Amino acid sequence: MSSDEICPECNQKYTSTAWEWCKPCNSKHFQNDFNNWTSGNDKIDKFIQDAQLNANDNLEVIEWIPYDRVKDVKQIGKGGFGTIHYARWIDGYIEKWDIENQQWKRSNKGKEVALKKFDNFVNFNDVLNEMEIHFKTYTRSGTDTSIRFYGITQDPETHSYMMVLNYASDGNLREYLKINFNNINWEKKLESLGRLSAIFTNIHELDIVHQDFHPGNILSYNFKDIMFISDFGLSKLIGANPNNPEKKNIVGVLPYIAPEVLSGDEEYTKAADVYSYGIIAYEMVTGFPPYPDIPHDEDLAIKICNGLRPKIPFHTPKLITRMIMRCWDARVTHRPTFKELDEELWKYYWDYKGYLDEEENKDSEIRIQIEKAEEFSANQESTNTATTTTTTPLNYQTHPQAIYTSRLLNYPKLPKPKNEENFERELEELTKSFSHINTNDDIDEF
Repeated sequence: MSSDEICPECNQKYTSTAWEWCKPCNSKHFQNDFNNWTSGNDKIDKFIQDAQLNANDNLEVIEWIPYDRVKDVKQIGKGGFGTIHYARWIDGYIEKWDIENQQWKRSNKGKEVALKKFDNFVNFNDVLNEMEIHFKTYTRSGTDTSIRFYGITQDPETHSYMMVLNYASDGNLREYLKINFNNINWEKKLESLGRLSAIFTNIHELDIVHQDFHPGNILSYNFKDIMFISDFGLSKLIGANPNNPEKKNIVGVLPYIAPEVLSGDEEYTKAADVYSYGIIAYEMVTGFPPYPDIPHDEDLAIKICNGLRPKIPFHTPKLITRMIMRCWDARVTHRPTFKELDEELWKYYWDYKGYLDEEENKDSEIRIQIEKAEEFSANQESTNTATTTTTTPLNYQTHPQAIYTSRLLNYPKLPKPKNEENFERELEELTKSFSHINTNDDIDEF
């Protein structure tokens, strides 16, 4: 065994050789420091301490971060239940134990971070639930799932607790699409759809349902390569708190909420997250948010329960149209799982790329359909003389009552969910026409 793999303190193999991390030794270092800090709340103290004692590498560490250790704080966003602030973390995050100086060695001093500040009316147990679920998705389902969670701080004036998160410099998916959509080709669309389905495959494997899945909660510091999920404020572990009376409240962004949840017909399930994904997939394919030109009110909720869905452009590849329609089917049991979506999209991606056979991909169904879609788009652009630059932001008007942030929705008398009259026939015809395509080929994931 190489000396690089051995902890010089205890002469045992590192828990993580890549990070030079010795869990037994570092747990003692953390524990020795427990009396030197407090959040002022026993539950938060225990949450942080448990994370520190069980950290297998520095990525799994969260800290109590005194508010005076962040600077340049400024508000950059507002959600339904709190605000997001930009800041710089003076000290940076823990990297490893510095034996010589008997202290933590830190990286990225002055690091850009985001502070998620909870409104004072938010129940403390809900705040703690969000922190715990966010941390669980980050440490248990791969660090490419949720945005990195560094620690917790507290606003000294309002006493509101704040999560200290990695700063997503590219912002959220909706704003990114609005500015960059015309530069996103079909290869990148397929890859992004696949990455998103893979992320939610991981989340659902932990028996977590997000419950507030929309583009405002999809963040990145580089959308070309990676995406993260944020805002687990409404998330829950399946089976947790079955007698909680508050779960009857419908909270979220109306166009992304599954009709069976809106109507109160069913509890929020994994299939409801899949419905939200279908709406997001439509947005990623077209660039447009759902129902931007009408009020997001009870009338829209009634229409959604009666089968209203965004109109998928006719030139969209039919395989993608079918995938989206299956996700937002009013028949809950007909929706695919994220694992099925991941396999399907990933096969389309590699078929399009010609990963298995460069010649074969020329005749692949997805390749043919995408080429037709691109040809249509090119013809549209050539007839539009106003298109003079390569980066043309999407131009659409948003109704003042089209609300894309989470809020309480109180519509007590909605109809039982159903599909529009021709939906099931159209979906069946699409499915029959592509029934020969096998989406379960044995290829590695993204």
